[in-house]
This record gives sequence, C-alpha cells and structure tokens, in this order.
Amino acid sequence: MKRARIVRIILVVLISFIIFGPLSSLVIWSVAEKWYWPHLLPQQVGLFYWGKVFQGRMMQALQVGVLIACVVTVLSLIMTVPLGYVLARFRVPFKAAVLLIFLLPQAFPQLPVFANATVYLYRANLGGKVPGVILIHMVGALVYAVWTMTAVFKSIPASLEEAAINLGASRIRTFWNISLPLAMPGIIASALLIFLYSLDEFTGTLLVGSPFVLTLPVFMYNASQGYELPVASITALLLMVPGIILLLVLERYLKAEYLSSFGRI
Repeated sequence: MKRARIVRIILVVLISFIIFGPLSSLVIWSVAEKWYWPHLLPQQVGLFYWGKVFQGRMMQALQVGVLIACVVTVLSLIMTVPLGYVLARFRVPFKAAVLLIFLLPQAFPQLPVFANATVYLYRANLGGKVPGVILIHMVGALVYAVWTMTAVFKSIPASLEEAAINLGASRIRTFWNISLPLAMPGIIASALLIFLYSLDEFTGTLLVGSPFVLTLPVFMYNASQGYELPVASITALLLMVPGIILLLVLERYLKAEYLSSFGRI
C-alpha cells in the first residue's frame, strides 16, 4: 500500500510537470522585461509587455478571430444539422463515401491541402480577405460538424419520431418539435468544437489571409518570428482562456452516447 501510494504521488508529480511545465514558462516570459543567458530567472520583471500587447494590434486580432469563428460556426451548423439528420435517419446511397469525403481534408497533412486551396481562393479574388479565411476554416470545421451531428441524431431513438408520425405529424414537424430539441445539447457541443477549431486555426489563416487578415494565432506567430517572446507568451496565454472556458462548457454538453454513436454511423 505504501509503495503504491509513492508510485501514485510520483505519477501525479510527473503528469503535473508535463502539463504545467510549459505553461509556467509562458507565465515567466509574459512578465520578463529583461532575461539574458545564463541567468535561470529574469533579471527584471514587470507588466511592460502586457501594456504593449493591449495597446497594439492584439485586440484587433482577437476581434477578427472571434468574428471569423462565429461565422464559421453558424454556417457549418446551417449546412450540417440537416445533413447529419438525413445521414442518420435515411438510407443514403454511398453514405460511407459521403462521410469519407468530409474526412479527407484531415486524412492528409494540412499544409498541402490548404496550399492547394489557397491557389483557387486567390484565383477567385478571395485571398487576403476575411471571406477567404472563413472558407478555408470551413474545410476543417465541416469534418467536426458532419460527423458530430450525424452521431448526435443517430443517438436519438427513432421510435420517438415514429410515434409522432403515427399520430399524424409530418416529417418536418417531427424534426422541428422532437428531433431538434433532443439534439440541442449535441448541437451546442458541435458548435463549441467548431468555434474552438476556427479560433485556433493557424495554417490556413496564414496562407490565405496574410498579410491583411490578422487573428491571434497569426499575431502570436509574427511576434515569435520577431523574437518578441514576451509578446508571444502573453498572446498564447490569452488564447488559452477561451479554450479552457469552452472546454469546461463542452464537458457538460458532450454526452457519452454521442461518442458511442460514432462507431454506428
């Protein structure tokens, strides 16, 4: 018992170091005003770079990123809620092929996929513009949305809809009054996944939006490229805040039956 307790404590300490070690480095860099080798800790600490970040383009990058994430989330749900219902409830020809098509962008490295899409977006005069960034974000967002919404509607018992139809309700009314309310927790969970994906997306944003569309990940990249490690660390910490909050909310809405339905799609 004593040995097992010691092993458990060692594992907790090790896991805590793996998780919080990199975070502690970000926190230290965010307040380091002067830090040179070979000193182990900063020679001067303060909030100078915090003020510099909030006085610069960071807030603009945050606003643009949130706007893009909101639009991507709404458009993805509008497209995939009815599609997920159809794939879950009806015998769709080549259903596996349809789901595979939406999975293909994640089956290959993102860089060549986004680079190829960037060529066509620039030909359509969407390069360096917010609509182009929204479209490139939807390439990845639709993967989460389609598979999640199909699993959500698959987890809802079809007998409830059949009972409503037997009582005289139309298929559309059954969807609006029965299926959609029951699927609402799953829709919220899907929306949170899409929003987080879009807010943190970097590769497609850099390729399509640069240099005119600036989001927090691109802002952090530019700061790190300029060796402004305090600014990059502060941006990384700020980018983590909505992610942590939304993941805590996601834990409430993402039910186990949704995850188990992935294997039955």
